[in-house]
Amino acid sequence: MQNSVRVLSTLALAGAVRALAEKYRAASGAQIDADFAPTVRVLERLKEGESADVLILTREGLAGLVSAESVVGESCVDLARSWVGLAVKAGQPHPDISTEAALRTSLLAARSVAYSRLGASGIFFAHLIAKMGIADAINARATVVPLGFTAERIVTGEADVAIQQLSELKQVKGIEIVGSLPHHLQTPATFSAGRMAASKNVAPSDLLLKFLASAEATPALLESGLERLA
Repeated sequence: MQNSVRVLSTLALAGAVRALAEKYRAASGAQIDADFAPTVRVLERLKEGESADVLILTREGLAGLVSAESVVGESCVDLARSWVGLAVKAGQPHPDISTEAALRTSLLAARSVAYSRLGASGIFFAHLIAKMGIADAINARATVVPLGFTAERIVTGEADVAIQQLSELKQVKGIEIVGSLPHHLQTPATFSAGRMAASKNVAPSDLLLKFLASAEATPALLESGLERLA
């Protein structure tokens, strides 16, 4: 058994994977060598020739790789889902986002809204503000983040509010999560994992997939802001 499993993962699972790394090492003797980026960027890196043992992506992103025979379909497991939420700098008033009307008012009142260019949350948010008819107004002063955690931009003062998956917002210190955007406006993202067909590290990779999908991993997933699938 090789002593390291290379993982390329969406940012949404960063907190959970880091929290579970030591338990996995104790169970398997293998380390997790993980790198995190938005799903779109992970897919780009794979096209550029990068490889890994295990991928953690949106369900749709992983399914495309299964269809292309880059990922072994039988290895795939659904891990969790996440809602898109809104955060402000710690100590600042919490805007009302309880309804669509309240959310619209709060977004328009913000000096700048930080959201992701490549992440699933950013793609969703771009469509949402277009549907709400406020895209031009928001984007005129938005802080669009190419990579990484959007909430870092409210800590630095570049934006007043940040939009991202709740599990990604929770990775940033110095902020407060107001809550998820109204559930009727969004469909939660489902995140799945699978082993790359080219992996030579089959046994520890499959053990990691089994571990991530197990009840033992559930507390770390919940603590990171994710939800287990019903």
